[in-house]
Amino acid sequence: MSPATLYARYGHVLPQFVKFGLVGGAGVAVNMAVAVLLNKLNGGTVNAQRPLFRIAGDYYFRYSNLVWLGGFLVAVVFNFVLNRYWTFRHGAKAPFWREFWPFFAVGAVAAVAGFFIKIALTNPTSPLYLPEPWFHENAGLQSREYWAQLLTIFITMPINFVVNKLWTFRAVRNRHAARAAGRGAV
Repeated sequence: MSPATLYARYGHVLPQFVKFGLVGGAGVAVNMAVAVLLNKLNGGTVNAQRPLFRIAGDYYFRYSNLVWLGGFLVAVVFNFVLNRYWTFRHGAKAPFWREFWPFFAVGAVAAVAGFFIKIALTNPTSPLYLPEPWFHENAGLQSREYWAQLLTIFITMPINFVVNKLWTFRAVRNRHAARAAGRGAV
């Protein structure tokens, strides 16, 4: 394939990736704002590892996990709306909920992966634990909780882009367009 053919075929992907990244950046700000708010409501990140309930054996669902889940839920809705109406605005859209649930599912898979990444970054027994003296829970800017949240978001973002581009905003829309065309032909 010639460079001109490649550009004609894939030239729109880079601008979409940049837009997706900008939306993602705004989503990171939303996610982090939720994290800060939830941690402040809990007395600060010093309390983030407080167990909320036992999952199994010595494993607990901790406040840090609740923060991760809360940030994800707010940011996924925010990101979906911006991506739907700005990043992937071209082409026939499927109904809102038909696009939202696949977007949510992709985000949920990334959130589950992120859940384990964040645990690895904040668990003192993990080889990926963010080390002291730089990371600790005594100062907001050096908070292990916030850095783990931020790093985890950046690690999972490229997966989100690829899967959402190919599935949520292409396959779902194409299926919807094919169904609509089938109904129109009757």
